[in-house]
Amino acid sequence: MGCLKLRQFSATIIPCISRRYFCKNVTNGTMKYLNVAEKNDAAKNIAQILSRGNSTRREGLSQYNKIYEFNTQVFGENAVMMMTSVSGHLLNYQFAPSFKNWHSCSPVALFDAPVLKTCQPDYENIKKTLEREIRTCQGLIIWTDCDREGENIGFEIIKVCTDVKPNLRIYRAKFSEITGASIFRALNTLGQPNKNVSDAVDVRMELDLRTGAAFTRLQTLRLQKVFPQKLADKLISYGSCQFPTLGFVVERYKAIEEFIPEDFWKIKMNHTVKEVTTDFNWKRERLFDKNTCQAILDICKENPQATVENVESREKSKWRPTPLDTVEMEKIVSRKLKINAKETMKIAEKLYMQGYISYPRTETNIFPKELNLVNLVEQQRQDHRWGSFASRIMEEGGPTPRQGRKSDQAHPPIHPTKYANNLAGNDQRLYEYIVRHFLACLHKDAKGFETTVNVDIAGEKFQAKGLVILEKNYLDVYVYDKWNAKEIWSYRTGDTFMPTVLEMVGGSTSPPKLLTEADLIALMEKHGIGTDATHAEHIDKIKSREYVGLHENIYFVPGNLGMGLVEGYNNIGLEVSLAKPVLRAEFENDLKLICDGLKSPETVRTEQIAKYRAVFETVMEKIRCLDESLGHRLDDRPQDVPQDRPTSGGGANNFRSVLKCPKCGSDMFVRERQNGGGKYIGCANFPNCKNAIWFTSNVESIEVMDGHCPDCGPNTKKLKMKFRQNPFPGEPNPNVLCIAGCEENVLEALDISRNSVTSRQNGTVASNNATTHNATTNDSVNPSSPSANNWNFPSNPHSTTTSSRNTGQTNDWSGGSTTNRPSLGSVPMNSNTAVGTGNEDIVCSCNKTAILLTVRKDGPNKGRQFYKCGDGACNFFLWAPDPDASTSESARTSFGNAQQNVRCTCGQPACLRTVNKEGPNKGRQFYCCPKPMGEGCKFFKWADEDDPGFGGGNDGDGGGGGGGGGGFRTANTSNWHGKAATSSKKKNDNRSAPYNASAKPRAKRKCGICGEEGHIRTKCPNNN
Repeated sequence: MGCLKLRQFSATIIPCISRRYFCKNVTNGTMKYLNVAEKNDAAKNIAQILSRGNSTRREGLSQYNKIYEFNTQVFGENAVMMMTSVSGHLLNYQFAPSFKNWHSCSPVALFDAPVLKTCQPDYENIKKTLEREIRTCQGLIIWTDCDREGENIGFEIIKVCTDVKPNLRIYRAKFSEITGASIFRALNTLGQPNKNVSDAVDVRMELDLRTGAAFTRLQTLRLQKVFPQKLADKLISYGSCQFPTLGFVVERYKAIEEFIPEDFWKIKMNHTVKEVTTDFNWKRERLFDKNTCQAILDICKENPQATVENVESREKSKWRPTPLDTVEMEKIVSRKLKINAKETMKIAEKLYMQGYISYPRTETNIFPKELNLVNLVEQQRQDHRWGSFASRIMEEGGPTPRQGRKSDQAHPPIHPTKYANNLAGNDQRLYEYIVRHFLACLHKDAKGFETTVNVDIAGEKFQAKGLVILEKNYLDVYVYDKWNAKEIWSYRTGDTFMPTVLEMVGGSTSPPKLLTEADLIALMEKHGIGTDATHAEHIDKIKSREYVGLHENIYFVPGNLGMGLVEGYNNIGLEVSLAKPVLRAEFENDLKLICDGLKSPETVRTEQIAKYRAVFETVMEKIRCLDESLGHRLDDRPQDVPQDRPTSGGGANNFRSVLKCPKCGSDMFVRERQNGGGKYIGCANFPNCKNAIWFTSNVESIEVMDGHCPDCGPNTKKLKMKFRQNPFPGEPNPNVLCIAGCEENVLEALDISRNSVTSRQNGTVASNNATTHNATTNDSVNPSSPSANNWNFPSNPHSTTTSSRNTGQTNDWSGGSTTNRPSLGSVPMNSNTAVGTGNEDIVCSCNKTAILLTVRKDGPNKGRQFYKCGDGACNFFLWAPDPDASTSESARTSFGNAQQNVRCTCGQPACLRTVNKEGPNKGRQFYCCPKPMGEGCKFFKWADEDDPGFGGGNDGDGGGGGGGGGGFRTANTSNWHGKAATSSKKKNDNRSAPYNASAKPRAKRKCGICGEEGHIRTKCPNNN
């Protein structure tokens, strides 16, 4: 329910929307609009603003997403508005059901497996609310957040609504804060959704799903076996942002772990005058040779008088901060307020929904000119903590922001949108920080006066700096910054003095510090890992997976599992390690190009999947490096587990759709049976749909070709099939075939149920090329049980094949599409006598005479005879005709003469073969062209069908000029029930029903007009 395939969504729905639905003008008359926000709080506040407090609320189908109704003006005309919301993404990507089970395929197959964008069960009521409400509306306005994710959520809403009502007028409201001015401005400047931005999110979501699932399954399934004592119940997840983030932590820890301290020495000198001590720094800083440093000190002590060479004084400024963006907020709040990034973003989102701050996910640090900063400052004058500073800004010339250099062209910097005095806890602390930062960047830099003194002692240079703070300015409100004054003695050029302290001191180099969250966010931003909106999520993920921990609740330390994983991937020798940021950074850059319209989503998707697949296959080949690294860190000996092969589960071509499932319409793909037991074609909608096409072990390999079948249409691909024993003598092996039903003898040869490849609706069988043939059912035949289609897929393939023969399947096909391929179960007869006489030689699939055996086991078939291969080299099997059954002499004579006289359309004597597979036609003989496939014609004729040239068959319904034939032979009689056929080139429109052992003799056919026997309605004298 609610499924949307990626390709359909991108290629079909959106172009249609962009051409037809995105409108700029509305017609006269009262319009009714459905407005949809991203969260319920946003919907509530937007409705409150647009209705000026006069909206009415009612319940939606989801208890968390209300509906608000009000009237307002849109495009200058009165309009009825209904405002509701979703709860984030309405649709999410997932693999087709048959790939969800971790053991259903090799992990490498997930790079090519079909993915669906579906509505999760928890969101079905939200979806139903949209579907219900949109029916009475003429327009749809999207009010989701104006970032990448919000744009994609908007297109999900559009998809759901246009599925119900395709002729909607669709608009996009763009805003950065939930304030009256911003919301009314958005309503008055409605635009169109940005498909490029939405496409970038779709590509990102799909790649994250494929790479995450493939590596997670590989790591988890293998490492649980390799380290059963330590990791047996552990989920070892992978993410293309997670691992580079983990890599930063491991890299810093290893730098500390591998650090070797070095001793150094330096000369310390200071001068104290009237209790003012001035510390001078040695220009050489430090030396790593003690003797050299001691020698220099000895020279200085021989002539210790210091001479002031010059004194420089200049104004010094400490710059105020630039307007606040998301990354800066996360870093400062983490350092100064000790609130982690995830909690920070959660609180910021809450403050935004309440209308206290602007949109908190922004890369912009430049205030737009149209933003009214004066009003925003005025709102803060009432606060007793920073109100006086806000007044100073207004009294000293108004706001003068220090602008940054970044803009995402979507949102302004984070700033307060209204005054709040009712907050508490971390909500209040974060709001206070945002206000103080906002006011600080609007005031003046701090002013000071710096003095630099340079002195000389015996040729060695020393320097001292002093600072006097003249104006604190922004520092009066921005308590998160410090600028300390440093007092030094007042020196003049040419002064001399004797140092108070002149000595050598030693020390040693220290390792770098462990990373804090702020450090980690800075590294992620620098290397392009994630976005401002996702940094916190990735950091939280590596903590929750226990890949890293926190030391003193501040510093990140990798765990043994995290260390082992990163070291293992580094040791594999990949050109670009998964623990390095290069791959993900390239991908993030490609996503920006999609947003800017400079690169197509399909190109990025294809390129990135190919990159990660190549890395994955290398990892699979060298997976033991990962085992060894983890064994070292876990202090556990790896178990000897067989190494997986990259090709397990099939190559990329096998995850192209072969054909559409006739049962549910989903794609069908080539799959591997469990335990390498062969191949089959399964429905992507398994287990919801259990349709499958099973192949015997004779099929060695299957490759899905690029070309489609011209008879079956573009949705049906041809297969290149290689057989262990070629079922098509005289034809190449491997062979290019279509198994969708256009070549009946291919189905016979490969033992494929027509019911598995063609749809059956209202008593008809429809092929993939939309050609439909009528099926006439024999009323005297009891239909098989409806439960026959409830197959136990995929654990019992044989029950699938068998039951599909008894589900009302007919043998309808287009005569023009039938080829001369010999059947796998076709049995050449070395005699021209009739079937059932016992005088013919039965030949198996090896072209050797079959042996006749008798069933000895107790059961319904005890005493029954059958043929099988004498050497046991093939799977040939055929029940022998019952000796008690007899065929009328006239039928035998006619049948024998027919074989001698039947010729194909090439003019050659037709080849007589026998159907061997289980089903309604088992044991039945047919004629086909004797030439190899591709050289002969497509002649086909059942042997029991009467030809105008030699009379009607026994118990035939009608004469030689009748319509299509194709009766069946029962298991215990050689009587044939069917109709005569004129030619194989005519459509066999009236095939008999499937064989049923309990069938009664068929009643004579009556005219459909007058009800009399002996003629049909087309020849009825009453037919006008």
